[in-house]
Amino acid sequence: MKELRIVFMGTPDFAVATLKTLVDKHYEIVGVITAPDKPAGRGRRLNESAVKKYAKENDLNILQPTNLKSESFIEELKALKANLQIVVAFRMLPKVVWQMPEYGTFNLHASLLPNYRGAAPINWAIINGETKTGVSTFFIDEKIDTGEMIFQEEIDIDPQENAGSLHDKLMIIGSELVLKTVASIKKDKIKTKPQVDTANIKTAYKLNRDNCKINWNDSIDNIYNLIRGLSPYPSAWCTLINGEDKLDIKIYAAEKEIENHTMEIGSIISTKKVIKVATSKGYIIINEMKLPGKRTMDVQSLLNGYSFKTNAKML
Repeated sequence: MKELRIVFMGTPDFAVATLKTLVDKHYEIVGVITAPDKPAGRGRRLNESAVKKYAKENDLNILQPTNLKSESFIEELKALKANLQIVVAFRMLPKVVWQMPEYGTFNLHASLLPNYRGAAPINWAIINGETKTGVSTFFIDEKIDTGEMIFQEEIDIDPQENAGSLHDKLMIIGSELVLKTVASIKKDKIKTKPQVDTANIKTAYKLNRDNCKINWNDSIDNIYNLIRGLSPYPSAWCTLINGEDKLDIKIYAAEKEIENHTMEIGSIISTKKVIKVATSKGYIIINEMKLPGKRTMDVQSLLNGYSFKTNAKML
């Protein structure tokens, strides 16, 4: 049975669940590496990462390097004498860091690798209309998310699932998969297998303004999947033309209604309770949206104070 001294690396809430599970199971965490504090909000006050907040509450040793290759950080890391490093939602590590511990450095990734390597695996699984996804643990190597596989756990994606609800499910099963991985390393029972690349591997590209924009000429299923795959963050958006107004709006929740019609694509049907946008095979019914400078609202609340002209349309 191996005695483990663990360095944990992570930044957002997704990583906190795993760190908490390791602490609750009394593993020895000799260091927590997380992102430097960032200015946020109007006052530009320094904002601590979710992992740092949890680590402080639990008196864990915290390091926040700006440069993972700097000599000072490498010396600090060596001084911790860790023999295992665990990475959950952190940045790419240089070789000098990931090869340091005796038992390796493994990563938790929120997809069924080799599919959806990259920055936004949870979002893209929904955007692409997948019915299954999962979590994977693997040992880190020189490339991004390509290392030797350790374990995977698969779950179904519900047809109404959005990125937020799927994130929360994967966060929990991911923390359990990390525990399973650590237990196997501790017992010296790890067996890995290479990832097998095929011609049709799907990639989890970084999300940006262009790939978050709704194309109303796309299929109704693709539009619906884009909206739920980007909700609650970073959100799908489009431009609303309403009389003299030309507004970039965000859509957070919608339904699809399959129906034949002769309306122009992007045109809007609005009543006191409903906003529907015409697509090629039916309508997208908007349930939750945000106008510029306003808070996110359900459609009925929004329609209490905002009206759509007869020729309003989405671009």
